[in-house]
Amino acid sequence: MKPIIRHRNYIATLTRRSRHSPATQKPPLLYTADTTADNTATLQVLSWGRGASGQLGGGVEETRLYPSPVANLAVPKSSFSLAQTPGDLPQAEKRRPPEVGLSCGLFHSSLVADGALWIWGKGDGGRLGFGHENSLFVPTLNPHLENLRSVALGGLHTVALTSAGEVFTWGYGGFGALGHSVYHRELFPRLVKGSWEGIIKHIATSGTHTAAITESGELYIWGRDEGDGRLGLGPGRGPDHAGGLSIPSRVKELPYPMAAASCGGFFTMALTEDGQLWNWGANSNYELGRGDKIGGWKPRPVPSLENVKIIQIASGGYHSLALTDDGKVLSWGHGGQGQLGHGSVQNQKIPAVVEALSHEHIIYIACGGSSSAAVTDNGKLYMWGNANDSQLGVPGLPPVQPCPVEVNFLIEDDGLGHHRVLSIAIGASHAIMDMVDFAAKGVVLEVQRIELTILTIPEVLRL
Repeated sequence: MKPIIRHRNYIATLTRRSRHSPATQKPPLLYTADTTADNTATLQVLSWGRGASGQLGGGVEETRLYPSPVANLAVPKSSFSLAQTPGDLPQAEKRRPPEVGLSCGLFHSSLVADGALWIWGKGDGGRLGFGHENSLFVPTLNPHLENLRSVALGGLHTVALTSAGEVFTWGYGGFGALGHSVYHRELFPRLVKGSWEGIIKHIATSGTHTAAITESGELYIWGRDEGDGRLGLGPGRGPDHAGGLSIPSRVKELPYPMAAASCGGFFTMALTEDGQLWNWGANSNYELGRGDKIGGWKPRPVPSLENVKIIQIASGGYHSLALTDDGKVLSWGHGGQGQLGHGSVQNQKIPAVVEALSHEHIIYIACGGSSSAAVTDNGKLYMWGNANDSQLGVPGLPPVQPCPVEVNFLIEDDGLGHHRVLSIAIGASHAIMDMVDFAAKGVVLEVQRIELTILTIPEVLRL
């Protein structure tokens, strides 16, 4: 944390200068590891898609057809790791500092690096947490939070988890989305005082509802419900005001400890510690993967996955992805924008393998509202689904892209050389990713469930 604090005045000056600068300028250096220059590698953040509200971070209103640089981080060459993201099953191995994580909301974006939060995009409702509702067009350091482990961006609000296991929320509080027993907006980060015992280890959010999992595996939830059962609380436990529940409440019908969660548009998913998937809520588009359209508040396991170990889940508006422990991607739910990756726009009643990716070993997945992404173990990025706003990062695609397409970039870059994609976050109409420069010898990177020792062979990096 100390390196970030030391550079705050410099960073604040830098972002003020670049706020209205051309998007073609050299991306700012937001973080420098507390080590010598010879022992650092460059991690680059890129964005693409529709950026009318500043969510691309390039300093102007724009649409980017392909991934373009937003910022750089100088991370230790010896090791670093990705911060845990919503839906990602925690691993037994110790995570290595500094941790880096990305998140996209409806029209805002964020980057967590070594405990500090940079955030940018649309400011309505106070979702950026600076005490005002102005939009910010470049990554800007939020001075009101430190020692963060992860951040999850919603539609009009933001959720943050600290290394001490505390949850903070801010932004628009309609439908109880903030969990503060109130329904007005919060312009600054505010601590969520839930009734849980112990600390929170995992957070997830959607447009209007949020889940938090305690160290002992209890899942608490709050926000919008309105009869579809996405909160999983049962009769008499639902909304306390205008379709929303503003008080974090425990989902008592889960029979096992949970380790990860993902919030879809109108449904919720959770993973047990051994990778079994449970879900509940709306199911009119087969979002629950049970083979029928019968939804409801009561959590149940997905029948066809009871003997499959899932290590990551991701939810869109009406569809879901799951990543198995052998690197396969499953998808189900609504397919009208091609977001399932099965080569059609048909809905999928039960989880099915994305066959177009069967030749790859996938280590990371992500969903937007109606688009999807996967990252391979050798650093390639694939995307599919809604391409209306160039959010798939491949120029010239049709509005609906039903098959995964590889995102190729950095053919003519800014001199950083070849890279490997690490992680990606997708919003409604934009995406951001991070990747690391592997031109230098001896870089060791802990990426999700594998540790990669990087040689001098050129490779492509994913965000």
